[in-house]
This record gives sequence, structure tokens and C-alpha cells, in this order.
Amino acid sequence: MSRVAIVGMGLHPFGKFPEKSALDMGVEATRLALKDAGLDWRDINIGFGGSRDGGYAMAAVNELGLTGLPFVNLYTGCATGGSSLFAAANAVRAGTAKYALALGFDKHERGAFSPNARNNGVPSWFSETGLMVTTQFFALKIQRYMHEHGISKQTLAQVAEKAFYNGSLNSNAWRRDPVSADYIAQSTMVSDPLTKFMFCSPSQGGAAIILTSEEEAKRMGAKPVFLDAMEMRTRQYGSFEVYETSLAKNLGPAVTTDAAKAAFEAASIGPDEIDVLQLQDTETGAEIMHMAENGFCDHGEQEKLIRDGATAIGGSMPVNTDGGCLANGEPIGASGLRQVYEICLQLRGAAGKRQVPNSPKTGYTHVYGAPGISAVNILSI
Repeated sequence: MSRVAIVGMGLHPFGKFPEKSALDMGVEATRLALKDAGLDWRDINIGFGGSRDGGYAMAAVNELGLTGLPFVNLYTGCATGGSSLFAAANAVRAGTAKYALALGFDKHERGAFSPNARNNGVPSWFSETGLMVTTQFFALKIQRYMHEHGISKQTLAQVAEKAFYNGSLNSNAWRRDPVSADYIAQSTMVSDPLTKFMFCSPSQGGAAIILTSEEEAKRMGAKPVFLDAMEMRTRQYGSFEVYETSLAKNLGPAVTTDAAKAAFEAASIGPDEIDVLQLQDTETGAEIMHMAENGFCDHGEQEKLIRDGATAIGGSMPVNTDGGCLANGEPIGASGLRQVYEICLQLRGAAGKRQVPNSPKTGYTHVYGAPGISAVNILSI
């Protein structure tokens, strides 16, 4: 089966842009992706996109051109970008489209997300007790994880320190000032053990990716990045995920573990063959847990790996080289595509001051969304 190729990518910077709508940012990202691919909007045969608070992604056609192409809106929480890419890539793979667009954008207000419990299949008491505020859940999950696997509060702070340093090297990031681990650890407590600098913030931005077949990429004379695996999974019974109201007696594998296992099998490679990673870091504990859930280490090994610098840009396992969600914030619709954009930059050798050394050839992206969905991509050149 022909591989799917990424031939165009565009990113509107992440942050706060009061003068722009979310749609404006998505359209700008799409135009950048078209320019990168050397294509015209009329060349795009199908589009998939999502946004939580920024309106319908398909409204982008009002600005880009009324060509009549099919455009599908979708939303899967923080996994929306990964889901858009999954759908667009499968459209190319199935022969439905020569060129497909994955688009995401968003514009959130200040404050933590607090969705309605009943709208997510959860009893109303979950909202009434404040547990639908996601900061509460993530704190409870990392508390248990730290107890079971010996992760220290200092390690939580070191993850954020790395993120803000990487963000300082990224002109598209929102948070571009380095912050020390000690300052992070001593900042205002939000949900124990997580302080305010250990959480990402809702932000604004847009991202777009254009895909085609390997044969078409060759015909174009492009230097593509290939999608060797695109896998998405929902949770199984027994996994410990967002909005769970109880724990199973015997915990099952995390949904991320299921998605990662499927992706490695599809790409016929192992975790030790990945050169640069993007992992969902809604907060610092998430990055730590996802290192193991994605198969890059055993549970509990993160403490030493992070202390020894393995996850730094020059380390053996570079994670979130653009600053991740912590430095970029999270416009939900765009965040997963921002990950893909960064991996493409790294594999092209175009990441500037944050370029991973030794010419990386393989990359990995992972998103995780409520109420327990994960999407994983493996990319190569």
C-alpha cells in the first residue's frame, strides 16, 4: 500500500490575538500550508477539521474559496488535531482524494476547561463536586502515579523547566521566557501536586497539514515527510482516563498504550528507533506518564531519564522540542497538528536553534483527549 505523504504545512503562532478570530488563524495556517506545498486551494479535494470554541472548521471555505469540496467537521477533545489528520490521511490512502487537508484552530477564554458532565456521559455529581474541571483529574492521577512509581515533585518541575526553555527557542510559542525548576516548584499551588506553571493554558492559534500519496509527492518533486503509521483508539474497560468516576478492581492498559502499540506494529519499528517525540503535556504529569504509556521507558524510569537530560533537545529521547502545550498553550483544535508541524520541521532539518542533532529520520506524535481517546502518528523521511 502506498504511503501517505505530508507535502505542505502551516502554523499560525499560538498565544493571544484579540484582533483575530479563530477562523482567521485557521485560514492563515491553511494559506501557509498551500504555499509550502506549491498548491492552490482549488487543488484540495477534501478537508477535515475541528475546533472547540472557534466555530466550524468548514467555514474556512468562505475565505479560501467556494470550490464545492467536501469538508467534515469533527471534534475529539484534545485529540481533535490527531483525529483530523487520521481522517485526511485515510482519505488519501483510500483514493478518495489526491490532496487532503487537515485543519485545526481555536480561540479559548481564560480559565480551565469545565465541560458539562451529562454531555460527556458522566453523572451530574461529577460536575457538582468540581471533578469535571480537568486540573482536578490530572492532579489526582499524577498523585497516584507518583506514589506507585516513585516520581518526585522536583521531576514535575523539571518537565516544565524544559518546556519553557524549548519555548524560548520557538518564535511561534506563546510562553517564550525560560523559568527555573525551583521557581516553578514554589509557584502557586493549583491542584496538589501541580502548581500553576505545571499546567498548560487554553490559548489561540491555527495549524494546517496537506497530504497526498507517495506517488503524487514524487511527481510533484516534493521532499515529503511520510506517515508510516496513523492509529487512533478509544478506551477499554479498566483504563484510568479523564472523567472516570471509579477505578476497576484490575486496571487495564491505558488508551495511549493501545494506540502506541498499534502504531509501532503498523510502522514495523520499535520505540528505540524514534529520534524525536511529541507527547501530550496538558500538564507536567501527563508528559511523564505518557513517556511510559507510549512505550519509551518503563514506569518509574522517567525520574532518572529526566534528571539526566534524556528528554532535552540534545538528549537521547528529545520530547516536545517546541515547548509542547506547556509553552504554546492549547488551542484544542490546532494542538495535535502543531505537534506534526514540529516533527516535520525537525525531520526537514529546519527547526533552527531547537534542531535535534544528528539529522533525525523518524518522529512520533501523540495526543490524548477526554473522555479517553488517543491518536498516535509515526513519521519518517
